[in-house]
Amino acid sequence: MEATEELAAGPPAAGAPAVLGRYRLGARLGSGGFGTVYAARDERLDRQVAVKVIPTGSPAPERASREALAAARLDHPGIVAVFDAGEDSEARYLVSELVRGRTLDRLAAEGELSDRDVLRVGLALADALQHAHERGVIHRDVKPQNVIVPDKPRSARSAAKLTDFGVAHLAGDAPLTRTGDVVGTLAYMAPEQANGRRVDEQADLYSLALVLYEGLAGANPVRAGSPAATARRVGTVLPPLQRKRKDLPPELCAALDRALRPRPQDRGTLAGLAEELAEALTAVSDAGGTILAHPLERPRTAALPPVAGRAAGAMAAGALAAGAAALVPGAPVAPLAAAAGAAAAVAVLPRVGWLACTLAAVAVLAVAQRPGLAVVVAAAGLAPALVRGSGRAWPLAAAAPLLGLAALACAFPALAGRARGAWQRAALGAAGAWCLLPAEALLHRPLLFGTRAPAGWERDAGRALDGVLAPPVTSGLVAVAAVWAAAALVLPWLVRGRYAGADFVGASAWAAGLGAGTAAVAEWAGAGYPRGMVAGAVAAGVLALAVPRLLPRDIVDP
Repeated sequence: MEATEELAAGPPAAGAPAVLGRYRLGARLGSGGFGTVYAARDERLDRQVAVKVIPTGSPAPERASREALAAARLDHPGIVAVFDAGEDSEARYLVSELVRGRTLDRLAAEGELSDRDVLRVGLALADALQHAHERGVIHRDVKPQNVIVPDKPRSARSAAKLTDFGVAHLAGDAPLTRTGDVVGTLAYMAPEQANGRRVDEQADLYSLALVLYEGLAGANPVRAGSPAATARRVGTVLPPLQRKRKDLPPELCAALDRALRPRPQDRGTLAGLAEELAEALTAVSDAGGTILAHPLERPRTAALPPVAGRAAGAMAAGALAAGAAALVPGAPVAPLAAAAGAAAAVAVLPRVGWLACTLAAVAVLAVAQRPGLAVVVAAAGLAPALVRGSGRAWPLAAAAPLLGLAALACAFPALAGRARGAWQRAALGAAGAWCLLPAEALLHRPLLFGTRAPAGWERDAGRALDGVLAPPVTSGLVAVAAVWAAAALVLPWLVRGRYAGADFVGASAWAAGLGAGTAAVAEWAGAGYPRGMVAGAVAAGVLALAVPRLLPRDIVDP
């Protein structure tokens, strides 16, 4: 029940009518749910409350009793609490807590909701509905008008409050309507509910997903210009959210699209939707946000997310620049100065700096009559450009050979798996594997597979192509890129950073699969058992567990 600016006028006047012997009515707050809502004071307990007044002549007076019975089963910070109910000769009364705030539809109309606010509301409502469902209550009318966003929520679980259980279904109770009757709001109604069939928890899941879809897309995809046109859209396959909001995480859009499928059994669960909302929470914009931060939102420090990529890229770029400068007799820039400049460029501007350093090194090596080196450096240095839309992640691919120097190369997918989107994770995992292969020739030492390059390849571009770049492809060793891409892709789904026991099992299984897959590719390609395979797999499991607890999910691209 919404508290408006009228409440600022002060407490109810002494001469205002009192109902049920104790509640003195004050300002009218609004109408809805088959009654009119007033601010009131409970004179017995000296507190402000909200009173819904349903006239005795109302066409459905039993709904007040139904709302009271439903609310009496519930005790959740995301549900408006009901304190009392009663009637006299003039009306029925429902007394609830007075929530100072605005309804979700009003906040949306005023443009005061960020994308992250919408997800915060979704998490609070999912938790509240889960609580109601566990107690046999199906709301059946989840819509923005029935969601109040408190001005000062006491906790993240009360970031939004669900109200108006007047058409709720109570398990074990006589149905409020006969089969074939339709209750609820058409524009937010699940297809089975609109068809007059009995509904279960999946109907509330559908309505919640539709509320969130509208909040993110800016329009309800079911609502049309007339009730008849709206009815024709109910039960149809709705436009994918990603089509309207290409900037949102694909996993979030897919979860909401799934919850809006016409058939109840295809929608997943409230818990599953809540997990995806939590995963996407820090990946969406908080510009203009007005709602209390959720506990799942870890502190986001600007220097922390890209630190792994920038550090690895700076080290690799510095080494590359120093090596290239050392090959040019009488170079105007000393190797140490070249290294410092390249490292600084990548640290400040990861994408531009990485490309500039790579292209500059290629040019210098060509001038220094090292065309073979130039070809291999270009093949390794430009591979991260596959990581579309995440330029700050490019330098992180250099972490794979750096880990290889410590015989821990197989741990790299644990870092790649913290990138934001599915494509970025997979592409970064593949890029790291590819960078590792020519790096063994560049560093003249085994990093994982111990591949050998022919003598003199540095001065012969053709020999570099045939002896360094082609063998991993022809032997099939390059398939390790697919293994690492798959590992990075699935990591956030197996290790979510919330439940230690489940994460330990997921990380252990993930690391074992990563190690087995990498070793199988090496054996199939005739490269022998990978160097540091066991230690690398163990390190991968440890990183998979530690990173989501120490740093935000989008470690490489905030």
